[in-house]
Amino acid sequence: MLTELPFHIPFNKPYLTGNELRYIAEAAAQGKLSGNGAFTHRCQEFFQEEYGFGKALLTNSGTAALEMAALLLDLQPGDEVILPSFTFTSTANAFLLRGATLRFADSSALHPNLDPAEIARLITPRTRAVVVVHYAGVACNLAAILPLIEKHHLILIEDAAQAIESFHDRRRLGSVGHFAAFSFHETKNISAGEGGLLAINDAKFARRAEIIWEKGTNRAAFFRGETAKYQWVDIGSSFLPSEMTAAFLWAQLEHRQCILQRRRQQWITYEQGLAPLAALGLLLPHIPVYAQEHNGHIFYLICRSFEERQQLIQYLADQNILAVFHYQPLHNSPYFHSQYSGPNLRNSENYAQRLLRLPLYYELSEQQQSRVINHVLGFYTTQHLH
Repeated sequence: MLTELPFHIPFNKPYLTGNELRYIAEAAAQGKLSGNGAFTHRCQEFFQEEYGFGKALLTNSGTAALEMAALLLDLQPGDEVILPSFTFTSTANAFLLRGATLRFADSSALHPNLDPAEIARLITPRTRAVVVVHYAGVACNLAAILPLIEKHHLILIEDAAQAIESFHDRRRLGSVGHFAAFSFHETKNISAGEGGLLAINDAKFARRAEIIWEKGTNRAAFFRGETAKYQWVDIGSSFLPSEMTAAFLWAQLEHRQCILQRRRQQWITYEQGLAPLAALGLLLPHIPVYAQEHNGHIFYLICRSFEERQQLIQYLADQNILAVFHYQPLHNSPYFHSQYSGPNLRNSENYAQRLLRLPLYYELSEQQQSRVINHVLGFYTTQHLH
C-alpha cells in the first residue's frame, strides 16, 4: 500500500508548537487527569470569549460532538436530516444512530460543498435538521441556506471539523448554526491528536448539552454548587476528553494565528504555482467571494478523469510524494446504496472520482513544496498533455 512507503514528503505531519508536553506535565502535577479540569475550562472559555460561541464543550472527537448534537435534537421515528453525500461517515452516523432518516444532498458543481438548491429539493414536513460541511475549511453558502432554515423552522448544524479560523463574510464558521462540531484530529490545522468541540449557539440547548456531556448527570452543576447532589437526570454518554488532551490543545490554540498564517501562505503558493494547469482543463479550488477568509486546510486538484487522478497519485508516489484522494459518496456506499432511492448525485460522484489532495502541513518547507509543484507540472507538461 502507498501509505506503507517511507515518503520523503508525506501527505500530513502533525505539528508541535513546543508547549504541549509542558502543559501535559502541568496537568498531571495538578492531580486532575480526567476531563473537565483546569485546561478543559481554559479551552472552553477561550472558544466562548474569543470565537463568540454561545457555549463550548470539549469532546473526545469531532464525531462525538456530532453525536451530542444528534442527541440534543431528540429525534423521533421518521424524522429526517438533510446532509451532503460528499463527507466523512461521522456526519451521517451521528444521526443514523439516533434513528433519523438520512436525505443526501449533492455538492455544488463549482466546489465540494453542499448545493443550497439541494436543500430546497429535499425538505419535507418531516425534516428536522440540515447539516452543512465546510469542506477544506471553505464556507458553505450560508446566505442562501439560512432563509430556508428560518422558513421551515429547522435546526442548522455546522460540521466545521475542517473549518477552525475560517469565515463566511465576517461571520466565524461555527458561530452561525444552532450547533457546530469541530475536530482536533492530528490531520487538522489545530490538533490534539484526537479531540473535538461542540459549540451550542442556541441558549435553550445549553443546560441539557452539559448534562448529556456529563453522562446524563447534573454533575457539572453539582461541582459549581448549584445542586446538593448529582444524579442521573437525562440520557448521555462519556463525551469528555481527558485533561491530557485539553492541555495539548491549549498549546496549539496559543499558536493558532502562526499556524493559520503559515498554512494560508502554503495554500496560496500552491494556487499560484499550479495556475498553468487550468489551461489543460484541470480545476483548482474555487473559493466563493463570501469564503475568501478560509484557513488553508486542504489544497486539491480536480483531475480530468479518474484514470488520470490514479496515474498522478502513482507518479507522485514514485517521487516519494504522498498525495491522496478523499471522500467516497455516502449515498452509494456499500452500507447505504441499497437504502438510497434518490437521483444520481453527479457532482459528489465527480469529486470522488477526480479530486486529489496535495501535501499540506506546517513543516512543509518551501523547497519541498516547490518539489511537489514541479512534479505535478512535470507530470502534465512532459507526459500527459492529452
